[in-house]
Amino acid sequence: APRRASSSAFPVANQPLLPATTHSLSSLLAGLPSTIAYSTLPITVGGEPTIALPRRELWDVRVQLMAEDEEVGLGNADVKTGIYEGGFKSWESSVDLVRELAGEGSKGRRRFLELGCGTALPSLAILQRHLQKGGEEKLELGFADYNPSVLRLVTVPNILLAWAALRPTPDGEEPFEEEGELDIDEELVAEFTASLEKQGITLSFFSGAWGTEFATLVEAAPRDTSAELLVLAAETIYSPAALESFAEVLMRILGTEKGGEAMVGAKKVYFGVGGSMEDFCVKVEGLGGAVERIREEEDGVRREVVMVRTKA
Repeated sequence: APRRASSSAFPVANQPLLPATTHSLSSLLAGLPSTIAYSTLPITVGGEPTIALPRRELWDVRVQLMAEDEEVGLGNADVKTGIYEGGFKSWESSVDLVRELAGEGSKGRRRFLELGCGTALPSLAILQRHLQKGGEEKLELGFADYNPSVLRLVTVPNILLAWAALRPTPDGEEPFEEEGELDIDEELVAEFTASLEKQGITLSFFSGAWGTEFATLVEAAPRDTSAELLVLAAETIYSPAALESFAEVLMRILGTEKGGEAMVGAKKVYFGVGGSMEDFCVKVEGLGGAVERIREEEDGVRREVVMVRTKA
């Protein structure tokens, strides 16, 4: 039987595309269960303290989905033709971006948009750094994923966990452990949203297919235009179709942003599905962009991180 369009984490052949939509933080927080199970991913950065990012357990997402009777496919293969199931997993390239951002990657930037965010590790690392730093600086984080279920079930729980991991433990409460369960009630959610406001953090959320409508929606969202945008994207070019629509929407967004750049991490080649970093670079240059390779990973699957800019 054909899958419902709502049940896949990425466009499915011969199915209507999900429309570009914006979501409020409060609407996504309303979908949280009373507890979320999590574990912490330690990310080592040369010479720096380890970055510890808590993330919701995949089995816990499955439990919530079963309770809600939503058919989101969670197969073993990262990418299957027609159905993309990576939105619930952390991909290697997102860790590459975390490492790059920990160096000079973010250069004092205050405005970010993560496309195809899923578990959103790079944005979580930026959020944690801002929370630890405090101070007067504001921070704008945008999160975009094809499927709104991914934002609700994965991205927002992970944002809440990133904040909870750094929250001072109130009297009579257990401290935040590396793995366990976070109890969520109205008081915790209210404390979380008040903390974001106090620390000048604005979160925005987008879902739907990459295209003109999506770009228009992103451009129309309130933003601090005095701050330069850094777009983040990991593993968004895994197939020729994804590569094409991603490159086009990326260059469209960067074209409206003075001084905006993008940091894109991906495998050099996606065997069996046809995307490659080389093809992406060619496509970006064809659209009037400039590409600079800034990181190469040779261990395991070969991966790269590139910076994309519009030509001055």
